[in-house]
Amino acid sequence: MPQPPRARRRRATKENPRDTAALVGRVERASVSGIRPEIADRARRMLIAWLRHAASVGMPFSQVVRRLASGEAATQIAQIDLEDQAARLEGIACGAGCAFCCILNGADGGTILEHEAQRMHAALLPFAGSPDGRAAHPDACAALDPETMRCRVYEDRPMICRSYHSTSAEACMKNADGIPAAGTGVLGAQPLHLTLQALVRDALTGIARSHTYSLVQVGRGTSDGLSEGPVLDAARHPPRALRDELKRLAGR
Repeated sequence: MPQPPRARRRRATKENPRDTAALVGRVERASVSGIRPEIADRARRMLIAWLRHAASVGMPFSQVVRRLASGEAATQIAQIDLEDQAARLEGIACGAGCAFCCILNGADGGTILEHEAQRMHAALLPFAGSPDGRAAHPDACAALDPETMRCRVYEDRPMICRSYHSTSAEACMKNADGIPAAGTGVLGAQPLHLTLQALVRDALTGIARSHTYSLVQVGRGTSDGLSEGPVLDAARHPPRALRDELKRLAGR
């Protein structure tokens, strides 16, 4: 008979890994739903490789857990994949000041990980109180400079922004108006990024919590001058949001 969730959590707590090698076993058994099996398998292999490297260089277990939970490890892995994918792109229409992709449809705007939210907050806070992207368009990301139409946190922008690309400026304009058009989207690094974090979340059950956040809410709260704690509290997703976003990316 399957155990109730509370009993599973109690058992997981008693059996928590105490070193990185044991955590590898957790990752090998971790499950993630809503994504294609080949992506999940690849993410698992990459995460295990990251853990084994961390162990080989003597990274303290507490630091391993912290970097996993915050999403820093997932971003480090996905960034390598992104650079490889971006190097092979052709016919890209993206350019500085274009900014159509900074018009965010919906109240959420995109899923980002904890360390991404923290980096975005730190980079954007010095601009608090200044006119932000909403002065250019009501649905624009608050990190957009309304005069230059460039990102104020470009060096610290999250993976969802880094992985977005377009082969058609016309398609971007339509998307900004909420009209679907072919030629835009995120590279495979973004679903890989979130799949990695879904595996991490499952592997860290009983050890540490891992959250995702709303891009829109982090930007707006920071631009309004709120400190990191209140911004992250307001932007934090419910647990099922990560699974739902993976399903959306998989077209399910």
